Amino acid sequence: MEKNIIKEHIYDVIIVGGGPAGYTAALYAVRAGLDTVVLEKLSAGGQMAMTTQIDNYPGFENGVDGFDLGEKMQLGAERFGAKTELVEVNSYGLSGEIKKVSTSEGEFLGKTVIIATGAKPRELEVHKEKELVGRGVNYCAACDGMAYKGKTVAVIGGGNSAVGDALILSRIAKKVIIVHRRDSLRATKVYNDILNNTSNIEFMWNSQVSELIAEDKLKAIKLKDTHTGEEVLLEVDGIFVSVGRKPETENLDSIVNLDKAGYIVAGEDTKTNVKGVFAAGDVRTKALRQIITAAADGAIAAHYAEEYLVEGK
Repeated sequence: MEKNIIKEHIYDVIIVGGGPAGYTAALYAVRAGLDTVVLEKLSAGGQMAMTTQIDNYPGFENGVDGFDLGEKMQLGAERFGAKTELVEVNSYGLSGEIKKVSTSEGEFLGKTVIIATGAKPRELEVHKEKELVGRGVNYCAACDGMAYKGKTVAVIGGGNSAVGDALILSRIAKKVIIVHRRDSLRATKVYNDILNNTSNIEFMWNSQVSELIAEDKLKAIKLKDTHTGEEVLLEVDGIFVSVGRKPETENLDSIVNLDKAGYIVAGEDTKTNVKGVFAAGDVRTKALRQIITAAADGAIAAHYAEEYLVEGK
């Protein structure tokens, strides 16, 4: 049977993405009496579902598993009537009074759309990287750093995010080694004095990860000199990959305004340049991308979606 518009039903709010921003938006929207659906391609939680121990989200004194937290957020929103559809979004039609979101299971119609598709870390693209996530390979120092208290870790990257991660980890780990493929950091120069005065931070210049050495978890990394090709083995308990993030905005180019890095241009009110369309969480331009700031965005986006439906602006 041909997939068509989903019974011509017009939702008040379509939320694309089932992470903390998406399900917080759903919770607030449905509690405001808005007919709400969440479109998620995999499972609740987004990127946080990949983290086994989250210690920086309030209310969980012993931390919480990311997958479990995502599931709790989904159930909380669905308790009040939010719907979830497991579909993959193919394209958007966001102009006009009724918005259209085309998916693998047909077309969804809504009066407002909240885009909460998030951003994923850029990977090293080396063998075994995916299977070692949570077992020595990490992408968020603030999320996963405490698991390496008193241990030796490497931060892969040379930008501001990498330096920020290294400084966070320096207060937790015994030793932090910054591995960078060039002979100087791309990070803002103001960090130089701080790094040089942090006794447990070391550098491996002109180096890139060529291999991950592991049994049940990561034991070491093999580094290749970018000039000579010579390889050395570096024993570490874990690595934190910080080579940038990639926003999930592939289908939104020319539909909403994006910055040079591909993030949706939206301020603290989460409003995009398209009326009735909002961006919440890691997918939008913002200073800090964490679970709690994504959740805050979701609440704000739902508020302004409700305002738009009432006032038309």
